[in-house]
Amino acid sequence: MSTTEPRAKTIQSVDRAAALIKAIADSPHPPTVNELATACDLNRSTTWRLLATLDSHGLIERDPISQRYSLGYAFLRIAAGADVDPLVRRGRPVLELLAQDTGEATNLAVARRFSLVYVDQVDPPHVMAPNWFGRTVPLHATSTGKAYLAYLPEEEQEAVLPRRLERYTDTTVTDRRSLADELRAVRRDGYAICVGELEESLFGASAPVLSEQGRPVAIVSVWGTEHRLPRERLPEVGRRAVEAAEELKELLR
Repeated sequence: MSTTEPRAKTIQSVDRAAALIKAIADSPHPPTVNELATACDLNRSTTWRLLATLDSHGLIERDPISQRYSLGYAFLRIAAGADVDPLVRRGRPVLELLAQDTGEATNLAVARRFSLVYVDQVDPPHVMAPNWFGRTVPLHATSTGKAYLAYLPEEEQEAVLPRRLERYTDTTVTDRRSLADELRAVRRDGYAICVGELEESLFGASAPVLSEQGRPVAIVSVWGTEHRLPRERLPEVGRRAVEAAEELKELLR
């Protein structure tokens, strides 16, 4: 008797539509209909009809000038209602190894509307750490928030940031030009740091999990007290957070 599982029966048009959505999401730039037809091994007329159907449901959008496609507004509503449990399950081993390697608490955060929410935390043995699970944090005053902001287009940065950047400690960045300089450094180095900017005693480093289009889908963070995680350690920890974010990105493919 064969031990192979029978292949599930699928609907061809749905398979093709799903392939087109994935191709748009994975493309480093908004693709044309011809590029999508080639990527999904479809003829142009079939591709055009499927794209028109997806467009009518708001799942994709076609730029009227460039004729290129991007994901549509409906995905914002879908993403807002998405269950993060699969992401947490896949990310937990990565966070555990990161906590073991650094000896510090590690977190995973995801975007929720105009904020970031922590969805998982791993504490190293013998370290008492505050629980950040379910909490939101100001984007400009944490390494998590800066790692997220750095990979958003400028107009989206403006949309998610408050008009006035609140000061929490003496080191909080409240000047937008200074914040922009920090975000450029994040894009250069791949990680963001926080030196007591939300709470004076807490230091940390964070790295984004990026989609194929370069958008942040989650943030991996390492944090601890200034005594355990002094500023001179942050670049080393930041680079390890980048590696962890890359590991998680591979798991999400």
